[in-house]
Amino acid sequence: MSTAVTTAKDWASDQEVRWCPGCGDYSILKAVQLLMPELGGSTENTVFISGIGCAARFPYYMNTYGMHSIHGRAPAIATGLAMAREDLDVWVVGGDGDMLSIGGNHLIHALRRNINLTILMFNNQIYGLTKGQYSPTSEVGKVTKSTPFGSLDHPFNPVSVALGAEATFVARTHDMDRSHMMETFRRAREHRGSAFVEIFQNCNVFNNGAFEALTARSARDDMLIPLVHGEQVRFGADREKGVVIDRQGRAQIATVADVGEDAILVHDEARPEPGLAFMLSRLSSGPHEPTPIGVFRAVQREDYGTMADAQLAASIERSGHGDLDALLRSRPTWEV
Repeated sequence: MSTAVTTAKDWASDQEVRWCPGCGDYSILKAVQLLMPELGGSTENTVFISGIGCAARFPYYMNTYGMHSIHGRAPAIATGLAMAREDLDVWVVGGDGDMLSIGGNHLIHALRRNINLTILMFNNQIYGLTKGQYSPTSEVGKVTKSTPFGSLDHPFNPVSVALGAEATFVARTHDMDRSHMMETFRRAREHRGSAFVEIFQNCNVFNNGAFEALTARSARDDMLIPLVHGEQVRFGADREKGVVIDRQGRAQIATVADVGEDAILVHDEARPEPGLAFMLSRLSSGPHEPTPIGVFRAVQREDYGTMADAQLAASIERSGHGDLDALLRSRPTWEV
């Protein structure tokens, strides 16, 4: 990575940013542009890959290499790039529809393989670019142009999906807190392997206020549960509420005064098995209940690219050389 000093302006392209006025994407873009100089990287060694959707315009606005790919396939394309060029800093950007609908399979396999990618998923619980159809994260009963009588689909919980796919880094942040976004993105980018970040993002045209019960400044103390490694999981204006594990092994919200200080769960993002992180991801059933934000899981596992390179080197060492021509003509082959 380059040690040249850059500024946020160096990371911003000359393209006019064209999202709807008031869209949460603006704040996410600014957070990334402000963070990049702090990471010590270089614009020529950084790549942003996107799929289709409002969030997918992101590469146009970054003064880096990038690709606006096809719907849902950004994790697959980024996988190929990360495998071929381990020297690059590869980011994936997409929305909840792009990544969890047609792209769901590509996402979970990039995560389970632990490809060295930083994946930012903008979740506004709606299809914005195509004018407001329900998405894989829309709540049951959501009335849209494609569900005029209300959605019957049970929504995905993106953090739960990522944990179920064994992602080694999983986090959540929101578009109304730039400092939290920047720190979360920093942690994700510094992680070696697959890093997945869900960002609660407001679509003020087709799903305005979807997360307001959580992210409004007046609501945050009581509705956002900060996850800090090694600290008790507590929240509230006076930290009067916390998370406990009940006798059935379930994560529950309790009043500290009722259960005692010692009963409050201490967050361990480095716990090898993802069960506890998964329980925390299920604390809320939607953005109308107290909801954890921060890093759910951050564990070390050898990334796929490193293992593939080692396997290839070992194969060459055993055979003495790599002969692609011989491999192509090895059995079973036929002459017609």
